[in-house]
Amino acid sequence: MTFSSLTFVTLFFPAVLILYFIIDNLRWKNGVLLVASLLFYSWGEPVWVLGMIGATAINYFAALFVGEKYSGFIRKTALIIGSVASLSVLFYFKYAAFLFNSFASLFGASINIPVLQLPVGISFYTFQVLTYTVDVYRGKSPVQRNPFKLMLYVSCFPQLIAGPIVQYSDVALMLDNRSTELSDFISGMKRFVIGLSKKILLANVCGLIIEELPAAAGGAVSVLGAWYISVLYSLQLYFDFSGYSDMAIGMGKIFGFEYKENFNYPYISKSATEFWRRWHISLGSFFRDYVYIPLGGNRCSTGRVIFNLAVVWALTGLWHGASWNFVIWGIYYGVLLIIEKFVLSDVLKRTPGLIRRIVTLFLIVIGWTVFYYTDMPQMIKHLGAMFSIGASGLTDPVTMAVLRKYTVFPIVAMIASTPVLPKVCGAFTSLCRNKTVNEVLSLAYLSVLLYLSMIFMVGQSYNPFIYFRF
Repeated sequence: MTFSSLTFVTLFFPAVLILYFIIDNLRWKNGVLLVASLLFYSWGEPVWVLGMIGATAINYFAALFVGEKYSGFIRKTALIIGSVASLSVLFYFKYAAFLFNSFASLFGASINIPVLQLPVGISFYTFQVLTYTVDVYRGKSPVQRNPFKLMLYVSCFPQLIAGPIVQYSDVALMLDNRSTELSDFISGMKRFVIGLSKKILLANVCGLIIEELPAAAGGAVSVLGAWYISVLYSLQLYFDFSGYSDMAIGMGKIFGFEYKENFNYPYISKSATEFWRRWHISLGSFFRDYVYIPLGGNRCSTGRVIFNLAVVWALTGLWHGASWNFVIWGIYYGVLLIIEKFVLSDVLKRTPGLIRRIVTLFLIVIGWTVFYYTDMPQMIKHLGAMFSIGASGLTDPVTMAVLRKYTVFPIVAMIASTPVLPKVCGAFTSLCRNKTVNEVLSLAYLSVLLYLSMIFMVGQSYNPFIYFRF
C-alpha cells in the first residue's frame, strides 16, 4: 500500500482519521497510530515488520543502559551494541551480496550469491532508531521508558517508508503532548493533496514519457534523447520524493507532529553545496549531526576536512543502494563539494547568479544520470551520448515524436519545480485582500488537483515511490 494508491486515499487514511479524532485521550490516539502504522507496513511486508520491531526493541534496551548512571564503559558498550545490531541487519540485507560479489569478481571467482529482497524503508527506520540511542547517549533526549511510544516514533506511517528522517529529539515531546487545531488539520490536508498531485500528475507522467523513449529500453541513443531522459528523470525524482515528503509532513501535521521540511526548491541552487542544503534535507542533517561533526567537521586541518567530506559522501552514495553507480554518484558530489569549498570559493562569489544556477543545474542533471543507471555499460553509453560520443545522431524520430506529443508538459513540470507558482499565488493573494475569495479559490484549486489525481490513480497501475527501493 502506498500513499498514492486508491486503497490508502479512500479507505485506510479516512478510517485512521475517524478513529483518531473520535478519541479524546492522547494515549489511545497513540495506540490508534501505532496499530495503523504496523498494519500499514505489514500490508506489503508481513514478515519484515518483525525486523523493524526487533531493531526497535534492541535499541530500547540499549538506551536503558545508555541513559542510566552507569560507568562510561557500560554506556559506550550499550551504545555500540544497539548501533551495531541495527547496522548489521541493514548491512546484511543491503550490502552483503554486493560486497561479496564485487570481491569475488575482482579475484576472478565464479561464486555469486543472490541479492536479498530489501525490506521496504529499512534505511529510513534504521537511521531513525539510531538517532534515538545516540541522542540519549549525548544527553540530548531523555530515555523513553514506554516501548510503545518508541515503537510509534520508529513506525509512524506518515514518514515510515521514505522519510523525512525524523530525529528522535525533534518529536520526543510530541509523543507525550500534542494537539491538532482546525487550522493544522486544514493546512495538513492541503499539503497532502499537493504532495499527492506532485506524485500522480507530475512524477508518474515523467516516468511514462521516459518509458516511451527507445534509450530507456537500451535502444539507440541520440544526443537529444539522452538529454531528454536525463532532464525528465531529474524532474521525476524531485516530484516523486518531494511529493512523498509533502504528504508525510501534511499527515504528520494532521496528527499533531511537526516534521521538518525535506525539500526547498533544490533546482534553483547556485552551487552543489546549496543544492544539498535544499535536497533531502533530513538525510543531509543526519550525516552532518551523526557522521561529519563527530569526525571533526570543518574545525580541523584542510586535509582532515577533505577526509571527513569524502567519508560522508561515500556513505551518502552507499546509503542509496548497493550498486557501483551510487558509489560513483556519492564520489561525484563529494568531489564537487570539495572543489567548491577549497578551489572555486572566490570564483563562485564573483560569478553572476544566473550563470551559477545554469552550471549547477547542468551538473545536477549529470549526477542524476549516474544515479539512474545501475547497469554500468548503459550509464557510460548514455553519458557519452549526452556529449555526442557514440550517439546515434543529434536526434531520432521517436524522441521527436514524443517531444511533439508532450510539448507543454515538460515546461509545466520545470516551472512547477521552482518557486514561481507560489510567488504568483502569494502576489495574487496580497492583491485580492478578500479572505473569503482567496479561501474559495484555494479550495477550488486543491479540489481540482485531488479530482485529477483520483482519475489518474484509477487509470494507473501500481506506482511505488522511487525512494522505496532505498
